[in-house]
Amino acid sequence: MINFRKAKFVKSACGKDDVLYDYDHVLFVGKSNVGKSSLLNALCDNKGLAYVSKTPGHTKLLNHFLVDEQFYLVDAPGYGYRKLGKKDQFDEMMSQYFEHNPRLKLVVWLLDSRHEPSDDDCNFYEYLSKLKVPALIVLTKCDKLNQSERFKIKRTIENLFETSDYIMVSSLKKQGIEELQKRIGDTML
Repeated sequence: MINFRKAKFVKSACGKDDVLYDYDHVLFVGKSNVGKSSLLNALCDNKGLAYVSKTPGHTKLLNHFLVDEQFYLVDAPGYGYRKLGKKDQFDEMMSQYFEHNPRLKLVVWLLDSRHEPSDDDCNFYEYLSKLKVPALIVLTKCDKLNQSERFKIKRTIENLFETSDYIMVSSLKKQGIEELQKRIGDTML
C-alpha cells in the first residue's frame, strides 16, 4: 500500500539530462490553470507540497515529488498558455521527457470539467495516443458542476476521446481523490 502522505519535493528539471530516473514516474499534465498543483496537494494531503499560483503558466520546469520512497509524481508545466518564444522550449522539453524516459509508467492528463476540450487539448490527445504509455483522463473542478453539466462533459469526453475511463475529481472537496490514489497505486505496484 502506498502512503501518499509521505511525499516530498525533490527536484525541478528542465530536460532529459537532469530528469531523475532512479524511480518510476507518474506525470501530471494538462492546460495551465487546470489544477495540477492543487490536485497533487490533495492527492498527498499536503496543501504546501506543490506551489499553487493564481497566475497561469507559473510552472516552468518538471517538478519531481517522491512518494513513499517508491515513485515520482511529476508536475509538468501547463500547455496552452505560453508566451511567444516559449513554445519551442516547452515542446522540446516535453518531447525529450516523453521520448527519453524509460521510467514513465502513467500519464495523468487533467482537463477542466467546466470547459469543452480546446484545440490544444485535442492536439495533446493525438500526441498522447501515439505514446506507448498508459494514460488516465482526470476531469478537475467537478464540484463546480450541476447534474446536467456533469452529464454534458461526460458525454463530450466519451465521444471526443472514445473512452469511458476517466475520473472526476475536486481538490477542494476531496472528491475522487481516493479513486485516483488507487488507480495510481494499481499502476505502480
